[in-house]
Amino acid sequence: MRRCVVIGGADIGRYEHIRSYLRVDDFYICCDSGLKHREGLGIVPDLIVGDFDSYENPHLETETIVLPCKKDDTDTVFAVKEALDRGFHEFLLVGVIGGRLDHTLGNVSLLLMLDARGKAAVAVDDYSEMEIVSNRPVQISDHYAFFSLLNISGTAQGINIRNAKYPLTDAEITCEYQYGISNEALPGRIAEVSVERGRLLLIKVLP
Repeated sequence: MRRCVVIGGADIGRYEHIRSYLRVDDFYICCDSGLKHREGLGIVPDLIVGDFDSYENPHLETETIVLPCKKDDTDTVFAVKEALDRGFHEFLLVGVIGGRLDHTLGNVSLLLMLDARGKAAVAVDDYSEMEIVSNRPVQISDHYAFFSLLNISGTAQGINIRNAKYPLTDAEITCEYQYGISNEALPGRIAEVSVERGRLLLIKVLP
């Protein structure tokens, strides 16, 4: 099935970099001011959702879901839920990491939501890739400058890191003590991260 790309309104500075993640058969959902990225990303939305409080509704022929301004879900959260209802299993989130920390943290939590439903999901910004490590190991090549592991779900035990500058064996990272910052895959090796209990946010920092 096609991958769903959800495009939020956070600033994107390196369009060429973000475009390198896109596939010709992706299904694009633009969320409100995510519409401003159409030209930069070179995409045509398949679905538009939003309350249009930050971007004027362009009234395209594209399927559009107009949301009320007063609601529990942000436009981006609604878009992800709508994509889940439509049966998508793989997600790429772009334009979701930006200047407003509240929106950024809320959007990062979407990775937890999707992981809990067994969906593959990655968020990318100008400088990094983010995904959840949970019930299967994740590999990190030495292409990345650094990688960091953050406990954002309350439990992260039985953590193992191999083929990295700072290895771990059966470790725990708590929300109060985030010591898994700025690790590196060993040169010419593929680092591997796994967690036996709980989940971790993996951030891979590009060179």
